[in-house]
Amino acid sequence: MQPTPPHHLDPRLNHIPQEISRIHLIAICGTGMGALALMLKDAGYEVSGSDAGIYPPMSDLLAKSGITLYKGFHKDHLKDAELVVVGNAVRKENAEALAVGDLKLPYCSFPQAVQGLFGEGKKTVVVAGTHGKTTTSSMMAWVLEKAGLDPTFMIGGVLQNFSRNCKVGRGEYLVVEGDEYDTAFFDKYPKFLHYTPCVTLLTSVEFDHADIYRDLDHVREAFRTFLAGHDAEAAVVACSGSGVSSVANAAPCDVIPYGEKGIWRAEVVSGVAPEVCFDVRCHGVHYGRFTLPMPGGHNVENALAVVAACHRLGIPKEKVASGLASFKGVKRRQEVRGEVEGVLVLDDFAHHPTAVKSTLKAVCSFYKGRRVVAIFEPRTNSSMRDVFQEAYTEAFEGADEVLVRMPPNPEKVPRGERFSSDRLVASLCKRGKRAKVFENADAIVAYLGQSARSGDLLLVMSNGGFEGIHQKLLDRLGHKK
Repeated sequence: MQPTPPHHLDPRLNHIPQEISRIHLIAICGTGMGALALMLKDAGYEVSGSDAGIYPPMSDLLAKSGITLYKGFHKDHLKDAELVVVGNAVRKENAEALAVGDLKLPYCSFPQAVQGLFGEGKKTVVVAGTHGKTTTSSMMAWVLEKAGLDPTFMIGGVLQNFSRNCKVGRGEYLVVEGDEYDTAFFDKYPKFLHYTPCVTLLTSVEFDHADIYRDLDHVREAFRTFLAGHDAEAAVVACSGSGVSSVANAAPCDVIPYGEKGIWRAEVVSGVAPEVCFDVRCHGVHYGRFTLPMPGGHNVENALAVVAACHRLGIPKEKVASGLASFKGVKRRQEVRGEVEGVLVLDDFAHHPTAVKSTLKAVCSFYKGRRVVAIFEPRTNSSMRDVFQEAYTEAFEGADEVLVRMPPNPEKVPRGERFSSDRLVASLCKRGKRAKVFENADAIVAYLGQSARSGDLLLVMSNGGFEGIHQKLLDRLGHKK
């Protein structure tokens, strides 16, 4: 059941007034909210926003775009607003959230704003799933762009092809990530329920977000609800593995399976850095050959989903092939941050055990002959809990050495439910793996400053900034004596 919102806030608002010109965003500096602010500005709105912390690079990017920024939250920040977008990080006790109710201002959540202000009259392509949303939606957006279709997109990572994570296009498509996390304090249902897809790409369904989901069945229930809301004319391009089959039958529209057991299948022809070449078959018939400048079978599978979706949308396969071949990837997804004295530093967003395992497999196959040192920060709401304690032991099997940071904010999790870096390291050592635990990033940098050698690959895995460890490593290695 929905929680009762304070004052006069109404979580059922579905219509956004079209005559508005001034929009205020509460908690503007998050990745998604910041991108939304930029899109609103590009679309011609007068935009302001507030946040507890106003820090570069997001603050610089917003200010440079002419967006008014307020540090902290105060009711006076809303004095000129005609619509307020309330971010997911905002609590109901927030001063500006309370003011919205007092002033009876129109308001909406992040996904409502994306769909309501940018999805009207467009064909929405949603990429959903536990893993691969950002990379797959980025591929989709770039393929549409390369095909000359000028899409609008809102994605949770920075596309290297665009140097940003959003765009307001003039074409008929809107590409968004469909997040299963809850929407706002006044709307505890998943964000993806606010989108109206013409095509959904569903990559995987696994247990995650342990802070809001009880178990895997609870996660499946959310995805079934999302799929059940599709129009009959829509389509779901669904991975044939990764738990998707357990929910796909909820869709009242065409379900197009891809992957090992799907009607769309990919076979790798060659995989030598810097690209992977693969053949695609549909119903057993050769459809085309594609090249992707990214390592890993999971990325080939992501590209396969894009191929199948584009076929459904009627986009010529030659244009799809051109888009995939020129795709530069996403920041923080196996992103090369630099190489010093033969030591390569990579950055990746992986934090779920399945993502950690697939990322290590991809990196090891792509950079053959290098000693791979995995550097892991457990900082998500799930990874800081013990739900994946044992799974992480298996996930890091592909690394030659594993360096684990202590969880940065353990107090967020009840004592009896916390993930233990010490236990993980002990389990890895018991299996014969070289592993160590560290209190912070500086301690890891100091250790690698002494132990890293030419030919090593340092793979940093975290969904956060990790105390700037990437540049610290490069600086330290550059001054290594």
